[in-house]
Amino acid sequence: MTEAVKWVVEDAKEKGILWPSDELKRKAWVSDESIYELADKDPVTFWATRARVGLDWYKEWDKAYEEKLPYFKWFIGGKLNACYNCVDRHIKTWRRNKAAIIGVREPFDEPSRTLTYYDLYREVNKFANVLKSLGIKKGDRVSIYLPMIPEAQIAMLACARIGAPHSVVFSAFSAESLKDRIMDADSKALVTCDGYYRRGHPVNLKNNADEAVNGTSVKDVVVFKRTGQEVNWVEARDHWWHELMAKADLYCEPEVMDSEDVLYILYTSGTTGKPKGVIHTTGGYLTQAYWTTKWDFDLHDDDVFWCTSDIGWVTGHTYNVYGPLSVGATQIFYEGAPDYPDRGRVWQIIEKYGVTVFYTAPTMIRMVMGWGEEWLEKYDLSTLRLLATVGEPINRDAWMWYFEKIGGKRCPIIDTWWQTETGGTLINALPGIGPFIPTVAGRSFPGTRHEVLDEEGKSLGIDKGGYLVQKSPFGPGMLRGIYKNPDMYQENYWSQYGNGAYFTSDGARLVKKDNFRLTGRVDDVMKVAGHRLSTAEVENAIGGHDAVAECAVVSAPHKIKGETPWAFVRLKSGEPSDELTKEIMDHVVKVLGPTCRPDRIIFAKAVPRTRSGKIMRRILKSLAKDEPIGDIATIENPECVEELKKLVGYKETT
Repeated sequence: MTEAVKWVVEDAKEKGILWPSDELKRKAWVSDESIYELADKDPVTFWATRARVGLDWYKEWDKAYEEKLPYFKWFIGGKLNACYNCVDRHIKTWRRNKAAIIGVREPFDEPSRTLTYYDLYREVNKFANVLKSLGIKKGDRVSIYLPMIPEAQIAMLACARIGAPHSVVFSAFSAESLKDRIMDADSKALVTCDGYYRRGHPVNLKNNADEAVNGTSVKDVVVFKRTGQEVNWVEARDHWWHELMAKADLYCEPEVMDSEDVLYILYTSGTTGKPKGVIHTTGGYLTQAYWTTKWDFDLHDDDVFWCTSDIGWVTGHTYNVYGPLSVGATQIFYEGAPDYPDRGRVWQIIEKYGVTVFYTAPTMIRMVMGWGEEWLEKYDLSTLRLLATVGEPINRDAWMWYFEKIGGKRCPIIDTWWQTETGGTLINALPGIGPFIPTVAGRSFPGTRHEVLDEEGKSLGIDKGGYLVQKSPFGPGMLRGIYKNPDMYQENYWSQYGNGAYFTSDGARLVKKDNFRLTGRVDDVMKVAGHRLSTAEVENAIGGHDAVAECAVVSAPHKIKGETPWAFVRLKSGEPSDELTKEIMDHVVKVLGPTCRPDRIIFAKAVPRTRSGKIMRRILKSLAKDEPIGDIATIENPECVEELKKLVGYKETT
């Protein structure tokens, strides 16, 4: 097989750089480097052209871009429907009978479920009518609490079809986490299921749903029967999916939506304990989803795309629903765990379905590295032609292993940087242009602009670490606010450098002209196995335990997950024990879900404080990372630092 990439040792510091081969350039959607210069000269015209070419509009916009910071709008006055662009327009072409979604199920011996674009069209239309029969109308919010089954995509598209913003909640989140999000969104209905399978065992999801909706604005709960297990039932409120679908009309006219109408609200962790509802609108978001999917992953009609992200995260929204479906791609949608029934499951799926483009998190890569290469050797991965990563910075060893062992030294690696707030990828190499540098994300996507600034707002040069910001005009897929909280929107993203720059809260440095290396979060948000969690949210959960007087949570490095929570806990009374540790951890799982479980709980008599009483999390972070602690002259209780060093097994590195 002809290699799609070639090594060029042109930078000793980076130990070699990959460039696309001539063959890859010929086949790629975009291979002319001048696209960056063209887009940067006039980003608004660039995106207007992309919107016009990529999407179907009922009415074209009156004005492409308007900016009154901290707010901005794209394609003002334009009318379209996201569901129509993802489904309807494809059934008018040869893609009508093309596979849209290959639902790979668990248990592993269950047959997969393939939906063609016409199958998807019919299911979405019927479920849109189901929602309307329950009184859901344009502007009403609908919460979706489903695992990785095609019904999650169907429900999202049905909401988009009738103009009802959806709020998808990760199915592993607890009942309390679901309730918080339902209440903040004032959701009128909840879509869930009886349960799902995890490593061969059925999990009852309906119990969480029942607990969550009590005392909320939810009037109707639609339940998909996935496992067939017995569940609690509330007459008049609960409805079986299949029974409503059997009575639903086959066609639902798509709602004509304004470009700036809300498409969805997605709750993400911030630096406070309360999750924030990020607002994404229709026209700009879909434009960015379409073009980043097409160009970043170089998707063609014969590709099979697999994004491993859960539907509850923004990656699942953009690259499991709106992106691949808007471009008419075929995608894998996998319900199960990567190591069930054995550690070859991922590679078995790639071989069986001929996956060509694989998009996953560094956490997954590091995990499978630890399992050994014997699992890879059992399967044929030669269909892969492009690899991609998402969720956190990737270390060099994992990058090289991914390139050599999974990609067979022939596949480019697209290391994407973006956020829940950005809606789509914003920094990465393009397959037909490159370069592909281990641990370096790449360039700003054409039509967007980023800089690395110091604390005073001065632009930094090559190899100087600072804060990553996005400059005007802001990408069309960017958030349009925080639901019901404009003050948080202003404070989180626009206060650091005034309204002239969007503050990403990520650190970065330029390593080569226009190429960015991301260095991680600079605020109190962790990336645990690619999942974004706030330390404040975990602190709130631990602080809710009766035995806890005080708690401080920081992130610690983890070989597999990237980061993991460590909790420093002071008790009200009594002595710590293994039983109490387990009890507190179980409490966190109950409140927030298993993703938020602390890796360690360190019981301490005191935590370092300033003279004003503020906990010095800087010192706790240094203890967790074995980094130099620095000056402790301003600490009110410096004696506690030595005790904490012993408790955590601190070994300072330089």
